[in-house]
Amino acid sequence: MTVIHWSGAVIGLVIAIILILRKVNPVYALFGGAIVGGLVGGAGLAQTTQFIIDGTNSVMGAVVRVLAAGVLAGILIESGAAEKIAETIVEKLGEKKVLLAIALSSMIITAVGVFIPVTVIIVAPIALPVAKKVGITKSSILLAMIGGGKAGNIISPNPNTIAVAKGFNVELAQVMIGAFIPAVIGLIVTYFVATLISKKGEMIKESEIPNRVDNKTKPSFGKAMVAPIVAVILLAFNPVGKMLHMSFLSNLQIDAMYILPIAGLIGLFAMGQRDKILDYTTAGLNRMTPTVMILIGAGAIAGIISKSNLSDAVVYCIQSTGISGVFLAPISGILMAAATASTSTGSIVATGTFGKAILAVGIAPLSAAVMINTGAVVIDHLPHGNFFHASADAVKMNIKERMKLMPYESIVGGTMAIVATIIYGFLK
Repeated sequence: MTVIHWSGAVIGLVIAIILILRKVNPVYALFGGAIVGGLVGGAGLAQTTQFIIDGTNSVMGAVVRVLAAGVLAGILIESGAAEKIAETIVEKLGEKKVLLAIALSSMIITAVGVFIPVTVIIVAPIALPVAKKVGITKSSILLAMIGGGKAGNIISPNPNTIAVAKGFNVELAQVMIGAFIPAVIGLIVTYFVATLISKKGEMIKESEIPNRVDNKTKPSFGKAMVAPIVAVILLAFNPVGKMLHMSFLSNLQIDAMYILPIAGLIGLFAMGQRDKILDYTTAGLNRMTPTVMILIGAGAIAGIISKSNLSDAVVYCIQSTGISGVFLAPISGILMAAATASTSTGSIVATGTFGKAILAVGIAPLSAAVMINTGAVVIDHLPHGNFFHASADAVKMNIKERMKLMPYESIVGGTMAIVATIIYGFLK
């Protein structure tokens, strides 16, 4: 079998990034980069096609689970449950702890399966008027939302967590539980850094506070929490059973493909909105479709990179500098997420490309999954990705101000990656 030269894989990735920056649809950009990478790297047309097909096939498990997650996400968002959770947390913690409330609500909403950009869009209208009242800046509340979202993302049934779990053949719940301590530390760091910059940057103008015309009746907080609680309980069955040596629970192999839709439907019935099942699930599917397409594009370029000797080249560089091989997992997550400006795409590419090399240096599959997943949130917010622009638009922030926030986002993500590396790389 032809091994693609690492330079071809790198050129393909660079081409994909350039195309994305040129506003080409990310899916086609990733496919275009994959084709160029295969051909430049020494593969023929037929081999390049096969490598791309193999790569897309490798992400189908993640795609199925992401589509299943759309049921839960659609129900939480369209029913107003996610918004109700955010409102309640901000209300209960009060104005004095508004940044903590914003970060915590963002963390919880993302942790139950809502994408970070959607979380920011949900929380921003709630956060802006309160932040204006207490006199803190756009930068601080946006960092609180993003940092909380990043913390929630690494413990969520979102595409990135699903991808690393599937890639290393470990339970999704184990990856979610494994990242809990880094997530909590990330939340704490988010709060302190957001407080530190609470007077830096642009203040919120009255004209920028959206008029919240709410025509739908939101559920109570208790009913809104039913679906997330059911999902957490069901996902915890297997890992808790293994920890407590309870054979019934440990042998209960219920995949996230079943758990997430079931939790969503139970929540829907608890909220008394069973007549909305078609509307909400269709909306959830529509929200997931762009992500699924990007996952397939990521699989295409991952197929090319995984058939190259890029991982060998990176391992050689790490070994020649004397750095421990433990760092390969978080570094691969950081680099691939930065290259694609996407947590989910970066996780897929890093897992597919460096997975075997990471396991070869003695890292356990669960440890590798957690470290890649936390590494992927360090610099996934670069300007060539959609999240950068969507988050700026949510608080009416200009590009210059948005770019100033990037180092602070990396502090939050970097902290979580460091904590995960210490726990799973050196203490395990």
